[in-house]
Amino acid sequence: MSGNLASSGKATDADNSNSLNVLILVAEDEPEIADILIAYLDRNGMRSVHAPNGAKALEMHLTLKPDLILLDIQMPLLDGWQVLSEIRHRGNTPVIMLTAMDQDIDKLTGLRIGADDYVVKPFNPAEVVARVQAVLRRAQMRGEQEQRRILRVAPFIIDLDSHEAVVEINDMQHTLALTLTEFRLLAQLARSPRRVFSRTELLATCLPEGDTLERTVDSHVSKLRKKLEDLGIVGVPVSTRGVGYRFHDHI
Repeated sequence: MSGNLASSGKATDADNSNSLNVLILVAEDEPEIADILIAYLDRNGMRSVHAPNGAKALEMHLTLKPDLILLDIQMPLLDGWQVLSEIRHRGNTPVIMLTAMDQDIDKLTGLRIGADDYVVKPFNPAEVVARVQAVLRRAQMRGEQEQRRILRVAPFIIDLDSHEAVVEINDMQHTLALTLTEFRLLAQLARSPRRVFSRTELLATCLPEGDTLERTVDSHVSKLRKKLEDLGIVGVPVSTRGVGYRFHDHI
């Protein structure tokens, strides 16, 4: 393994206080890597459990309900893609993929299926802990927003109950005149700003009235973009060629 795995890291009191009672599932078939990750998570105040293969990871996810999963791609019995796909069918547990395959297509696959982040091996375990903390913070904020039924992704404020979307520019609020479909698209993408949604997913969630043509999604996204560009917001949503759309490159 890389010397990075031997790097030292020290948690602050603030980090530890924010991590109390957090349970991390480490799904990794290499014992050396798993032991190091568990040691660093423990050092930063997080509890952890280890699954040595994909089947065990799914079993432990169901019984233990971890707050986040560190998920290796190349595992026996079930690989990381299969595990991630099943976890997304079950719910929204945050997942960070661990991969030795430093290729854009692999990262894209993970984000498309629903990974929250990815780390390429060899990695610095202190960086992994920092990413875990960041994803947990985002998940907590997302949960709070869902409870309030308001999405806040700068510069947007999206009220899911009133179906109203507002853009804040230079301390001024501008209400967007959106159709129902455009509002649904904006809200769906804003729920997971880094995730790439396929056209098929967007059809099912944003145009549920029976339209089955994927190019219809492109048409609605184009109209949404035009309305945002009129307010000076360029590049939202972002197209991912051959896959679909995500909210923004810089969220």
